[in-house]
Amino acid sequence: MEAFGGFFVDEKAARVENIFLEFLKRFKEPDAAEPFYDVEMEAMRSRESTTMYVDFAHVMRFNDVLQKAISEEYLRFEPYLRNACKRFVMEHRAGENRAPIISDDSPNKDINIAFYNIPMLKRLRELGTAEIGKLTAVTGVVTRTSEVRPELLQGTFKCLDCGNVVKNVDQQFKYTEPIICVNATCQNRSRWALLRQDSKFTDWQRVRMQETSKEMPAGSLPRSLDVILRHEIVEKARAGDTVIFTGTVVAVPDVMALTSPGERAECRREGPQRKNGSGVQEGVKGLKSLGVRDLSYRLAFVANSVQVADGRRDVDIRDRDIDGDGSERQKFTEEEEDEVVRMRNTPDFFNKIVDSICPTVFGHQEIKRALLLMLLGGVHKITHEGINLRGDINVCIVGDPSCAKSQFLKYTAGIVPRSVYTSGKSSSAAGLTATVAKEPETGEFCIEAGALMLADNGICCIDEFDKMDIKDQVAIHEAMEQQTISITKAGIQATLNARTSILAAANPTGGRYDKSKPLKYNVALPPAILSRFDLVYIMIDEPDENTDYHIAHHIVRVHQKREEALSPAFSTAELKRYFAFAKSLKPQLSSEAKKVLVESYVVLRRGDSTPGTRVAYRMTVRQLEALIRLSEAIARSHLERIVLPAHVRMAVKLLKTSIISVESSEVDLSDFQDAPLDHDDEQPVQGDATQQDGPGEFLTISKMDIGVIKKKLVITEEHFQRVTQALVMRLRQHEESVKKDGDGLAGMKQGDLIIWYVEQQNAQGAYSSTEEVKEEVKCIKAIIERLIQREGHLVVIDEGTAAAEGAAARASEHRILAVNPNYVID
Repeated sequence: MEAFGGFFVDEKAARVENIFLEFLKRFKEPDAAEPFYDVEMEAMRSRESTTMYVDFAHVMRFNDVLQKAISEEYLRFEPYLRNACKRFVMEHRAGENRAPIISDDSPNKDINIAFYNIPMLKRLRELGTAEIGKLTAVTGVVTRTSEVRPELLQGTFKCLDCGNVVKNVDQQFKYTEPIICVNATCQNRSRWALLRQDSKFTDWQRVRMQETSKEMPAGSLPRSLDVILRHEIVEKARAGDTVIFTGTVVAVPDVMALTSPGERAECRREGPQRKNGSGVQEGVKGLKSLGVRDLSYRLAFVANSVQVADGRRDVDIRDRDIDGDGSERQKFTEEEEDEVVRMRNTPDFFNKIVDSICPTVFGHQEIKRALLLMLLGGVHKITHEGINLRGDINVCIVGDPSCAKSQFLKYTAGIVPRSVYTSGKSSSAAGLTATVAKEPETGEFCIEAGALMLADNGICCIDEFDKMDIKDQVAIHEAMEQQTISITKAGIQATLNARTSILAAANPTGGRYDKSKPLKYNVALPPAILSRFDLVYIMIDEPDENTDYHIAHHIVRVHQKREEALSPAFSTAELKRYFAFAKSLKPQLSSEAKKVLVESYVVLRRGDSTPGTRVAYRMTVRQLEALIRLSEAIARSHLERIVLPAHVRMAVKLLKTSIISVESSEVDLSDFQDAPLDHDDEQPVQGDATQQDGPGEFLTISKMDIGVIKKKLVITEEHFQRVTQALVMRLRQHEESVKKDGDGLAGMKQGDLIIWYVEQQNAQGAYSSTEEVKEEVKCIKAIIERLIQREGHLVVIDEGTAAAEGAAARASEHRILAVNPNYVID
C-alpha cells in the first residue's frame, strides 16, 4: 500500500478495479452485437435499480487471474469493484437523452454489485474461518426474517471539543467512531456526535438460514447462520424459501452492534461474575473505548445476491415473482414453451402425466390424479369487497397401514419449492400456525412462522393427521378455508397469509377401514375439518392375487434396479416446467360449463337428501366451490384458457369417486328381484310348497307372497359397478350406431342386453356351469331394476307389454331400455 493524501491506497486493489472496469466495457457473448453489460445497464435504468448483476461465469471466461483475485479476497476488493461499476455507469451516461442512473443532483450515489452463478455451492456446515473474506455461495432454508431497518454504512462525526467534522468513517460491523480528532491541537478520542443528515445509511435486514434435512449428517442437529441483506436485496428471501446466497463470510463481534445497526454496542463484565447467563465467557474489552478488543466473535454471512433454488429464478408454486409485481405470465424461453407444447401434444398425455407422478408407487391412479390437480390448483380470486376466494385444493388420504400414504406426501413435498412436511402428533397449534417469541438481541416480541406460514404459496403435508389433538386441529380451521392466520398475543395483533394447499394423511380409528361403516365413523376427524377437504380418498389394503403380484413385482424391481426400474413418460424437471407454465394460465368458466356445474351440484344435493343413501359427509356449498376449483385445475392441466363442460364432468367424477367409492362393501338387491324360478313360473310347485285353494286349483309361486320366500340377493360393490359400466357403455354404443345409421330404435331390449353381457363374460371363461349362468342372469335383472328405480341411470322407453303377450313375468325382457341423458359415464 502507498500513502496518498493522508490515506493509504491499495495498489493491488486498484489494479483489480481497472481490470474489472475493462471487463465491464469489453465482455461480449459469442453471438452478441454489443457488450453484455451495456445491455445490463439499460435494464438497470429501466427498473430504476442501483444494483449491477454480474455473472461470475463471465468473469471466469474473461480473465482467470481476475476471478481468482475476486474469489480469494472479495471482502478486500469489494469497495473497489463497486467503484468500478460506478465509473462504468458514469462513463456511459454522457450524451444520452434518457434519465441517467446517477444524476448530477446525487453524485455520491453508489452502485452496488451482485455476483451470481458461482460454480461451487457450499453447504452451511462447510463454512468456517477459512472462508472468511472469500466470495462464496451457500444454500439453505430461510426460517426467520427481521424487519427492514436502516444501517449506518459511513458516518460523519463532529468533534464536541473543537467542532471539527470527520467524514466517511466506515463502520466495522458495529458502531465505530473516529479514533482521534484530526485537529492537531485537539486530542479528543471519545466525545463525538453523529451528523445523521451527512451520514450514509442503507436498508438492512437479518435473515436466519438453516441447513436442509438432506444436508445434515446422521445424528446431527441442523445448524443455522445469520445472513445480512443490504440495499435492494432486502425482502427478497421469505421464510420457507430454499435460497442460494452469494456473498462472503465475516467474523463479527458477538454483541448487538450488528443486529441493531446505528446503536452503540456495550458489553461489560459485571463485577466478579466471569460468565454470562448462557455460560459463555464474555470478551475482554479495551481500556478506553468499548468494543475495541472483543474476543467473542461469531460467523455471519454478508450477501450481495439472493436466488431462489427451485430451478427457475423468481418462480414459486403460485407463479408469483418474489418482487411481487403480480405479473400474470412468467417469461418462458422459446425452448421451454416448445417443450411444454410437445408434452401437451403427446398422445394420451394426461394419463402419462398422472403416471409420472410418484412413479415408485404402483397403481392408485385416482389419488395421483388428485395430486396433479392439487399441484396445479384453481384460480385465486378477489371480490370487489376485498374478500379472497380460495383457489388451492385440499386433499385428505385415509387408508390402512402400508398403503404408501407417506410416500405420496414425501413426493409432493419434494417436487414443490415451498413445501413443509410435518407430523400431526408432534405438531402443536403454534407450530402449525404461528407463535410469538422474543428477539434475543433486541428483547422485542416478534412472530415466529409455523408450518402453514412457511408453506405460503406452496403445500403443507401433514402426516398422521388423525393423531392431532382436538385443540390443534381447531387452529387450522381458518387456514384451510380463509387461508389466513389471525394471531393476538403479547401486544401483537396481526393477520398472516397462509395461502397453502393441505395434503393430509390419516389412519382409520380401528387400525383397519371398516367398509360397513361410513367415513365419519372410520376417521377421528370432525365434520368441520372433513368439509374443508375438496377430495377425500380412501386406500384399503385388501388381498387380491393379481394386484398383490403386480405390487410385489414393482417393489422388488425398484429395489433391484433402482432408477432403471422407473421409466415415467416425463421427468421431474419436465413436470416442474409444465406445472409452472400451466399455472400461468387463468382459465375462465364458460356458460356451458356453468350450466353443467349447477346441474351437477343439484344432483349431488338430491343424492344427499335421498333416504337410504350413504355418503361420507353432507354436500354443502363448499363442495360446489371444490367442483369449480377442480374444473379450473383440469383446464390448466390441458393448457386451456376456457373451462369446458368436459372438464366439469371429470371434476364431478373425481368428487363422486372420492367420497362414495367405498362407502358400502355390499349392495343388497333383494328388493329388485323377479319372482324366484321365473323361468317356470307357470308350473305349480310340487311337494310341500303347493297349497290347494279349491278343487283342482294349485297356487303357483308367482301368485304367492314373494316377500316371504324370496331369497336374499347381495353382491359386492365392485361387481355392481362393473356390471353397471358394461351395460351403460353397451347402450351408449347402440345409441351412437343408431344415430350414425339413422335407422332403428334408440334403445335396446332388456333381454338382448342381458344376452350380450352373458356372451361377453362367457367368452372370457367366467362361467363353469349352467347354474352360474342362471344366477348371473338373475343378478343382472336385479341390477337393471335398481338402475331404473333407485339410481336413475337407465330409463324405460317402451314397457314391451304387447310383445310379451300379457305374460307379466316376461314383460321386463321385452321392454326397451336407454341411458338417462343426465347420467355421466365414469
